[in-house]
Amino acid sequence: MFQLRSLAEARKIELPNQLATEALAENVAAELRRGDVIALTGDLGAGKSVFARALIKARGLGMGVEIGMVPSPTFTIVQQYEFPDFPVYHFDFYRISQPDEAWETGLEEALTEGALLIEWADLIEELLPSSAIWIHLEFGIDEAARIAHISALR
Repeated sequence: MFQLRSLAEARKIELPNQLATEALAENVAAELRRGDVIALTGDLGAGKSVFARALIKARGLGMGVEIGMVPSPTFTIVQQYEFPDFPVYHFDFYRISQPDEAWETGLEEALTEGALLIEWADLIEELLPSSAIWIHLEFGIDEAARIAHISALR
């Protein structure tokens, strides 16, 4: 599909259905490294959780770790997944009212220990490193379709 590490400019990827969104997440999971921040944005229902679940499941499969169900951290704000090389932290900041509240969730520790997958990342944009990979998901031409806009810089 594309190489995350060689992303020099913004990319627009048409995703005709949920399977395509999951395939994109699997592609990103294969390249994930400690210190990576995947910042997901988009309207409610645009596919951020679908992407996040698929990435975490693909990472588990690739590492030989059984993940099982991947709940949305909408109410818990963060879920941590342990892998042999580094943990992946799945954050959902939909319910925070101020960016500084993110520090209370263990964000700083997560930034130093593992890779981060953040839904509603635009709510804490100023707290994220400039190296974050931004993936904006929007609705496509029909109910199942989505469009992903991927950029290294906002």
